[in-house]
Amino acid sequence: MIYKKPAKVTKFEDYTEFIPGTPVSFEMLAIPGGEFKLGSPDNEPLRRNDEGPQVAVKIRPFWMAKTEVTWDEYEAFYAATSKEGRTDTRASSDANIDGITGPTPPYEPPDQNWGRGKRPAITMTYHAAKVYCQWLSKVTGKKYRLPTEAEWEYACRAGTDTPYFFKGDPKKFTSKGFMKSLFKPDTTGINSYVIYALNSDARTQEPDAVKPNPFGLLNMPGNVREFCLDWYAPDAYHLYSGAISDPHGPESGEEHVVRGGSYLSDAADVRSAARDKTDHIGWMVTDPQSPKSIWWYSDVKDVGFRVVCEKED
Repeated sequence: MIYKKPAKVTKFEDYTEFIPGTPVSFEMLAIPGGEFKLGSPDNEPLRRNDEGPQVAVKIRPFWMAKTEVTWDEYEAFYAATSKEGRTDTRASSDANIDGITGPTPPYEPPDQNWGRGKRPAITMTYHAAKVYCQWLSKVTGKKYRLPTEAEWEYACRAGTDTPYFFKGDPKKFTSKGFMKSLFKPDTTGINSYVIYALNSDARTQEPDAVKPNPFGLLNMPGNVREFCLDWYAPDAYHLYSGAISDPHGPESGEEHVVRGGSYLSDAADVRSAARDKTDHIGWMVTDPQSPKSIWWYSDVKDVGFRVVCEKED
């Protein structure tokens, strides 16, 4: 079936979005607003310094995709906006979206020959992810974008305040440390909820390989790391004081926040508060093109993204 119209949303509830002119659809979940503590407490096992201090944050309701953007979804964008043989341009991703220009053909198979379909789309740049959101907004008439870091952690925690949204001790799950080289870590529990280094077969997996978190979201802590809207700063949380609402991070920066772990990650890096950042130059080192692509990374295979949709007041 080819969808003619996008989903019509009249209430704040879960919905299925339809990408017009394609057979592609995806699920959006209504994430209720609320309050939580962003970051990890000082005594959380395996925490890093950039995860604190904890900050009380209020989040407005929003919708979030049940899964990371799949190859089916991303290829709908590619087919609608790309052009064989076109040369990359350095146009801003904030340019007028009435004539969106999409990705050039990738230099190598972007799926690493693992399969596409429902697997998460990978190897696209941060720029490409933002343009995808602009295109999706245009064709559906909604306000799609990347999640803020606070929205991402709030959705991942789904009402919990422990290292993971499921029961478990990072020290027991981790593979790091001398003793873990002698004795295998405890994988009880974590394998049901996270695609990470010990159960991934070193590649992405389809969304239904794991159980959802309490909000119904799949693969928030694993499978692929996910771009966020915020600029990254190791001391970002020091900028906040008191209870704040819907923070968007520093006003400027050089790299953006990446959240969640991936199929390559240790259990320490799939905790709800774990933070990472893009490495735009490092992720482009072996790209043989000149100029290097603004659409595809050549040196990172475990980063993707998921979308959120803003709720109108």
